Amino acid sequence: MNLIDRLLAPIAPGIVVRRLAAQQAIKAYEAAKPSRTHKGKGQTRSADLSLQHDARSLRAQCRKLDEDHDIVTGLFDRLEERVVGGAGIGIEPLPLTYAGEVHTEFAAAIKAAWSEWSLRPECSAELTRPQMERLICRTWLRDGEALAQKLRGKIPNYQHPGAIPFSLELLEPDYLPWEYNDEGRGIVQGIERDAWRRKRAYHLLKQHPGGLGGYALSLQTKRVEADSIIHIAYRKRIGQNRGVPLLHAALIRLADLKDYEESERVAARISAALAMYIKKGDPEQYVRPQDGQAPVRRSFPIAPGMVFDDLLPGEEIGTIASNRPSTVLEGFRNGQLRAIAASGRSAYSTVARSYDGTYSAQRQELVEAQLGYDLLQHEFIDYWCRPVYREWLAMAMLSGALKVPADVDPSTVYAAVYQGPVMPWINPQHEANAWELLVKAGFADEAEVARARGRNPQELKKSREAEIKTNREKGLVFSSDASHDGKAKDGLSPVEAVQKAYLGVGKMITADEARELVNQVGGNLPIPGPDFTES
Repeated sequence: MNLIDRLLAPIAPGIVVRRLAAQQAIKAYEAAKPSRTHKGKGQTRSADLSLQHDARSLRAQCRKLDEDHDIVTGLFDRLEERVVGGAGIGIEPLPLTYAGEVHTEFAAAIKAAWSEWSLRPECSAELTRPQMERLICRTWLRDGEALAQKLRGKIPNYQHPGAIPFSLELLEPDYLPWEYNDEGRGIVQGIERDAWRRKRAYHLLKQHPGGLGGYALSLQTKRVEADSIIHIAYRKRIGQNRGVPLLHAALIRLADLKDYEESERVAARISAALAMYIKKGDPEQYVRPQDGQAPVRRSFPIAPGMVFDDLLPGEEIGTIASNRPSTVLEGFRNGQLRAIAASGRSAYSTVARSYDGTYSAQRQELVEAQLGYDLLQHEFIDYWCRPVYREWLAMAMLSGALKVPADVDPSTVYAAVYQGPVMPWINPQHEANAWELLVKAGFADEAEVARARGRNPQELKKSREAEIKTNREKGLVFSSDASHDGKAKDGLSPVEAVQKAYLGVGKMITADEARELVNQVGGNLPIPGPDFTES
């Protein structure tokens, strides 16, 4: 209390109390004060304690929506396509020599062995690597996490599908029990950590708790060293032990939207089934059936152009107005889908499958949505792709399947570029022109352009080299080889021939201008003779 409050306290304590309350109200945040319209809900529990109570329910709801709700299924399908893609995450090995140059022979050997292993990378030999990555990605985003056990070297009663002794056993997060907690041993929700929160081991159930086996067996666990487990989790808080589903904040909205759409469909079906009614006239004209006689129920066949000529006096035909489906359904649904798309790091047009905007609007939405896809893609690479590739490469070298050349820098053996799906082009011509300007100005290189198109630069160059060589051998000349298109009879390329021809008529043009002339006719310029003129 200040001096005034201390002086007033003996005389008017009520005034002092009101003064102190007013002072506290002035100092407080308005948002922290509960009111009639603002309840001020808060979250004071730790991330682990919050998930301990709710994660199992969140996971079950997301799985059920993925099974039954077309919007959720479509959302996860598109996330699979944009994060992993049909060909999976591409890996471009970049081992360097001591001179700092890419060792192309060793990189090609790694790429070939990796492609062969990608045919059967997991222990059941049922999935290819792209299929495995899409399944892991969907489980990670839908359930909040996914697991895999590394199977390295010789294992009793098991034979690896490929030549390299390395496989993956895919596990749903249900194998990691939420209720397995032992603070004395540092075990929280099935994960054992040291005092610095570094993982030491995972305590996994021996079988799926929701499977066909007995309940007693489902409680038995085994301890697996952390180095043998890949745990990809979608975390939202610092120190969070387990993952939370991507759509955790939109579950109520999704459930309400599904129920509302179902109600509208039922109402539309009922409304469509209603036809007509007979409106009676004056009650005095109503003839009551005699005792024991059932009232006569009349029906009228309906056909185009029919005439009702057997109505009783005072009767008329009325139709029941159909106001379903509701005219506000689409606007309300679209508003809900925008919120759902925001919570799922996706785009509204992608979730709603609505592509009726302008070019500028579509471009803006595509760019903003791509930021979310890129974030998820990089997290997937960090959590999953990089550990898998490095572990596979280590086992390939230890088993002798890959031999490191003597001129390769050992510190660069694991260097690689990881390439996922790229942002599609809305206007290919504008995009291609922009990349061409960047390369010419030196602000981008050819490899960056190739990766932006989802291609491996080294493979692209090899393909182009073989293509150009074949074209030159067969005497085919195209604008894509304008600067070196097969030599003409006098030893000149079309570009050089055009420049020489222009010099013959007293005019000098640059190589770019000559190349433009070659491109205009598809590179099929005739060999200019002495009578060549500009026309």
